[in-house]
Amino acid sequence: MAERTDYEIFEIPEFTLECGTTLRPARLAYKTYGTLDADRSNAIVYPTWYSGRFWENEWLIGPGMALDPERWFIIVPNMFGNGLSSSPSNTPPPQDRARFPRINVRDNVEAQYRLVTEQFGIEHLALVTGWSMGAGQTYQWAVSHPDMVRRIAPFCGSSKTSLHNIVFLEGVKAALKADGAYQGGWYTEQPVGGLRAAARVYAGWGFSQAFYWNEVYRQLGFTSLEDFLVGFWEGFFLDGRDVNNLLCMADTWQQGDVGATPGFAGDVTRALASIRAKALIMPAEKDLYFPPEDERWAANHIPDAEVRVIPGVWGHFAGGGANPDDTRFIDEGIAELLAAEGAPLG
Repeated sequence: MAERTDYEIFEIPEFTLECGTTLRPARLAYKTYGTLDADRSNAIVYPTWYSGRFWENEWLIGPGMALDPERWFIIVPNMFGNGLSSSPSNTPPPQDRARFPRINVRDNVEAQYRLVTEQFGIEHLALVTGWSMGAGQTYQWAVSHPDMVRRIAPFCGSSKTSLHNIVFLEGVKAALKADGAYQGGWYTEQPVGGLRAAARVYAGWGFSQAFYWNEVYRQLGFTSLEDFLVGFWEGFFLDGRDVNNLLCMADTWQQGDVGATPGFAGDVTRALASIRAKALIMPAEKDLYFPPEDERWAANHIPDAEVRVIPGVWGHFAGGGANPDDTRFIDEGIAELLAAEGAPLG
């Protein structure tokens, strides 16, 4: 798929990251849909996910949907490391490639906060929502800016990356680095062998056991398991994705933890309890990364939270827009949340 260029750049001249390094400048790529109301009350933030670009969020935006641009002003900020915002692949020396600094979820949210407030003058957000790492950013928004966010709808993601998830990501990182062409991150051509290997690691996790048992990949037009592994998974990783970028975002994912927000001293439950937003949390029934029991645990600590489990066999990719039934479930949940009274904010 050709990379799209219909997006804007918000530039922060000096942006000091949580790791202590300063990007000069930090560049946050974003795309907006709809028109901001005169009172700036209809804004929604919908962050991207691991390796995702803004256009890969568009399946949940459209006329007649919950995220209807005729009603809402939807901001899709691209994560640092995704190749559009500041990333290993597009930052000039000396912070290029293997020297690109570590990025935390809070770094992404802080840059997005500055975009929302400085570029648009927005004081309150009607909703923050997102899939996977976008869900992690959603939780972080509600913890970092509790007086700003009225509603949150994280789906197929978590407020703290589990140890099991960290182990999975170690497999992805090892596969990417195992290609001899990787050269410690100083490659001049993409380590294609590493990308293909990482795709095979990811394939066992993105969809559920039942998805494979029932050969549901045939609904996507693939004629055999190998056809799916090559056509879908290897195709996904080879679609404009860069190894250093993937490693950067994997590290960001592994660090995900709202409890590490300043003021909470590592206490996840206290951080979750500080959330003022009305929350609708939608894990997928057979998600191998973010199982429903983890999100039920999180919801128990949020003052105003409901959990609705996305049924079916699509696993983590129930939140990826590929299955119409799952898309309908998520869309209806968000529509209901937006119709409900949000948190009263100061």
